[in-house]
Amino acid sequence: MGTKSSSSDIINLKLILVSGQTAEFQFGSATTASDVAKYVFENWPEDWGNEQKVDRYEVLRLIYQGRFLHGNVTLGALRLQQGKTTVMHLVQREHLPESTNNDQKRKHKNDNNQDTTTNAITSTTNSNSTTCCSGCSIL
Repeated sequence: MGTKSSSSDIINLKLILVSGQTAEFQFGSATTASDVAKYVFENWPEDWGNEQKVDRYEVLRLIYQGRFLHGNVTLGALRLQQGKTTVMHLVQREHLPESTNNDQKRKHKNDNNQDTTTNAITSTTNSNSTTCCSGCSIL
């Protein structure tokens, strides 16, 4: 398990690398995105191999529902369902992209108590982006 927590707040994460390789981990709801990156870095799955391992955990970023997670966001704040597996992408990226006006509009909608899990994920691509699946775009 990634961090110590009671059995009632366990969140299962299935992390996917850009290569398509996956691994599953368990964390408490108070675990931050940065804590997840550090734990995965320190417990790098053997079947992922060393060729994809980074030099430091600070460049590992989580993508959830097509959006990069900032390091201080907790898994509990994302309202992930406990006991069910949530899929996130794990990518190497030095800096996070700047927020856009769409991010502010989505945040405003979320502040109005709308359930974010029912919102559709839209993916836009341009000549500077690649996609690892149909649900997100890596710029």
